[in-house]
Amino acid sequence: ELYKVGLNSYGMVGQDGYGNVHFTGYYTPVIKARHTPTSEFKYPIYKMPTLTEGQFPSREQIYNGALAGKGLEIAYSNSLMDNFIMEVQGSAYIDFEDGEPLVFFSYAGKNGYSYSSIGQLLVKQGEIKKEDLSMQAIKDWSKNKSEEKLKQLLIKNRSFVFFEPKYNAEVKGAASVPLIANASVASDKSLIPIGSVILADVPLLDADGQHRGRRETRLMVALDIGGAIKGQHFDLYLGVGEKPGELAGFYNHYGRVWVIKP
Repeated sequence: ELYKVGLNSYGMVGQDGYGNVHFTGYYTPVIKARHTPTSEFKYPIYKMPTLTEGQFPSREQIYNGALAGKGLEIAYSNSLMDNFIMEVQGSAYIDFEDGEPLVFFSYAGKNGYSYSSIGQLLVKQGEIKKEDLSMQAIKDWSKNKSEEKLKQLLIKNRSFVFFEPKYNAEVKGAASVPLIANASVASDKSLIPIGSVILADVPLLDADGQHRGRRETRLMVALDIGGAIKGQHFDLYLGVGEKPGELAGFYNHYGRVWVIKP
């Protein structure tokens, strides 16, 4: 009955043509880092380079030192996988563990190469079962792997993300508007423009990451974009820190979506 207040709703066709829209989840990690490299904190996080000619380097070229010594390092973490997850999520809070407030590292751009899913690659290689695939499963797989083996996997995704430090800042998406957990989504802006309001039938996950039939209808706003968010697909913003991160890793479900317009 939205028409009674001058609004129209348009049901999305979904990935299968029957209204089933894909839902995944993302969050804002909190990553420990240092301002200068140490024997433990040795994995650089980069700011956006200036491109004078040609193309930005690929992930493999960056890992091999293509950006080293150019003054682009803005922090050093102790985990290559944490850096990668930060890229996938699009931003993070950085904890320099120096008694100062956390610093928000926002998305600044990427190198222009297409995004490839390392999770799907691990499934193809038989490292993770398809039904068990989640960000947590990928993190668990990486725990006892050597740096070289981890790099061999990560370079399969040639896309690389750069960041910009922002002090005393809130989490913001591509719309430069603060993201609110469970009310903000990332969308394919060619299909759902930034700022669009949607009514979403969202599957709810229990604390263990399982969906046991609970659902919730929510009004949400498209305030962000993502390299892997294409077509009939929304990425639900779930919040900051470890618990939202665990939940985000399990989201790979379907629901109905209506776009609300005047």
